[in-house]
Order: sequence, then C-alpha cells, then structure tokens
Amino acid sequence: MSAARDTVTVCEVGPRDGLQMAQGRMATDVKLRWIRQLADAGLREIEVGSFVSPRMIPQMADTGEVVRGVLAIDGLTVCALACNLKGAIAAHDAGAHVVAIPVSVSDTHSRANVNKGTDDQVEMVRGIVDWVRAQARPMRIDVAAATAFGCSMEGDVPRQRVAQVATALAATGVDRIALADTVGYAHPALVRDTVREVQDAIGARLTKLHLHDTMGLGLANALAGLELGIREFDSCLGGLGGCPFAPGASGNIVTEDLVFMLESMGLATGVDLQRLIAARGLLHESLPDEPLRSGVAAAGIPRTFRSNAPVRGL
Repeated sequence: MSAARDTVTVCEVGPRDGLQMAQGRMATDVKLRWIRQLADAGLREIEVGSFVSPRMIPQMADTGEVVRGVLAIDGLTVCALACNLKGAIAAHDAGAHVVAIPVSVSDTHSRANVNKGTDDQVEMVRGIVDWVRAQARPMRIDVAAATAFGCSMEGDVPRQRVAQVATALAATGVDRIALADTVGYAHPALVRDTVREVQDAIGARLTKLHLHDTMGLGLANALAGLELGIREFDSCLGGLGGCPFAPGASGNIVTEDLVFMLESMGLATGVDLQRLIAARGLLHESLPDEPLRSGVAAAGIPRTFRSNAPVRGL
C-alpha cells in the first residue's frame, strides 16, 4: 500500500439483502429512518431495496417509495436491485442512481433465482444496458456474478467459468462487475485464485466483492480481496441476509466488523463506527426476532481503536 490512506467503499445492503430473508416486515417509514441513520453514520452507498415481485419477496413491495424517499439524502448513492428489464425500468423511473443486476454463474441457481439460464440472463443484461443508455437520465449499471465461489446446488464452480461469465458481462457494456459468494462457501485461497483469474480476463472492470459469512470466513475473504486491490465491499448491518433461492445461504459479512477491520488497518471508509453501531437499535426495535451478529457490537469498541490509524501493509 502507499503511505496515503487508501479509501474503501462499504456498500450497505441491509435494506435489501438483509431484509429480504427477515420473518417480519419493516414498515416503510422505519426503513426511511433507518437508511438515514446509516447515511448519517457515513455510509455513502446503500442498496435500499429490490424491484422484484412482491408476491415472491413481500418485504420489497415498497422499494419504489423507499428509493424516492431517500434521494434527498445529501451525498448518498442510492442503489436498487433488479433481475430483469421491467425491474430496471422501475428503478430508473423511481430515480435510483445505480441498478444492480444478479447473474448467477451456476446455471441451476440462475434458473431457481430468475427462471433463466445463465447465458439467457447475460443477454437480458445486454437489453438493460441498451435501454438505460438510451435514456436522458444516466443510471450506473452494476452486475454481480452470483455463486462465483460455489453453489449449494451444483457444488464447485470452475474459475474458468466465472471468468467466462465475467467476460461476457463486460462485453454487454455494464459499468462495474462484482463477484458474489452467494452461499458463503469461499475461503481465502479460492478468493485469491478466482479474483486473479477474473482480473486477468476483465481487468479493472472487476471492482467489488459481495461476501457471506456462512462458514465464518467472510472477513478473511475480504482481506484476500484487499490484497489483490479490491476496494469495494457489500456488507450488512448485524450480518443479516441470504438468498431465498439458494439452500443453506446465510448472512452477509457484518458491516460493523468490516469497518472496524478496515479502519484499524488504516484504510479510510468514512464511516463513524459508534454511529453505525447505534443504527442497530432501530433495526432491533423493528425486527426484534432477527438475530443480529457483530463482534465489535458485542464487545464494544476497544479503547485502542483509532479510525485514523496509520496505514499497515497487507
């Protein structure tokens, strides 16, 4: 690393990924208050919901209202997930700054998740890109290559296949590509090998990792990504989340613990850890039956913690 503090973007996905598996539903006004708390803590990019069928995921039925309700938050990049052109159009109409599209590398998971095979989903992405680029208002197009590190239905996912799908996605003209450990099967060596393979294929178009903590290796995997230059990570307050269509998938890496690790290493996130932990209160109040994880929230912020720590080598 250089002597200057590197910046890492932490994208909070709790209002989308975190809530889509919750047993209860967070009221719209509470979502808006919670997202503002997260933004006030310094999170500059938040995935606030998904434009999907409310019949399949009722927790996301108010996403349009949520997007419109948070656009006024100064400095916040508002991201919404969409699985098809209809959803992308809805995201654009609502005013989202970013649309995030999942494309599963595992064909079996793709069919379970969006009722399309992987190759058909790539072509669908091409149609979304064409539509968005034709609009007067720009909208960033991100794609997550899901099940990039393993699939609970197919097992191993070959690195070569991940690179092949990433290459096809890059050719559609999307802005950014992420690799997603949808079911949390990754380990640091696999992350290093896969990220290198995809970087060799598409270069700097690979910007982000979306990691789950199913096996307790989420932060170790994030560190492996950092070593290879990845500077964007999805995470979820309290470690909630998971994919409804991937058996065995569990929560995302914990935003509080990720921020603690990054800031302790001298990497700048712009996030106030104390305010971030305080935002757990509204989440627990609204969904008291959802278990919230976090080592730093349970133990308390150590007296040795410094958010402006000197840069330490990886």
